[in-house]
Amino acid sequence: MTDTITSIDALERIYGVPVAAATVKVADRVTPLYRQVIDASPFCALATAGPEGLDCSPRGDPGTCVYVDDEKTLLIPDRRGNNRIDSLRNIVRDPRVALMMLIPGSGSTLRINGQAELTVNPDLLQRFAVKGKEPRCIIRITINELYFQCARAVLRAGLWDQAAHIDPASLPTPGEILADMSNGETGGEAYDREWPERAAKSMW
Repeated sequence: MTDTITSIDALERIYGVPVAAATVKVADRVTPLYRQVIDASPFCALATAGPEGLDCSPRGDPGTCVYVDDEKTLLIPDRRGNNRIDSLRNIVRDPRVALMMLIPGSGSTLRINGQAELTVNPDLLQRFAVKGKEPRCIIRITINELYFQCARAVLRAGLWDQAAHIDPASLPTPGEILADMSNGETGGEAYDREWPERAAKSMW
């Protein structure tokens, strides 16, 4: 006897079948109503897969972080970051991607699955320039499916509830974590002190 679920049949015996509302919401393209959700989402998590494993990275832009090019195509400018390029390495080798989009104040999220490629088309880079700075590449996603996720997880988490927010001062700082992981060779108070100015200069 084991308490580990090892088959789809066993899983479905526990969960049953989805209700109609869980399936009819799935689209294979950007519908007018789904476009409103995408256009209002300034933040998403991008999930990718590669030979080394899985990766999930945050993406954000003012107003919207994912841009609708046409009903089957989405564009994400790759802004400045830490240059690990884990997501980009994965996309080059395995085009499968998934997005989870969030709208501050809304309980609903939007899930998108598709195939991605990277482009350095000059016109696109210029199109998404901010303050004269172009992204180094554009993630172009062909949609396989998209659908909204109900608000239960966001409501349970109290994500937008001010009373549930944690004081950042109660958490370890990035500088403290870096110092701990590097035996004091990297990070520390100087890293945290200089971060706001460094971020302001390298935002785009």
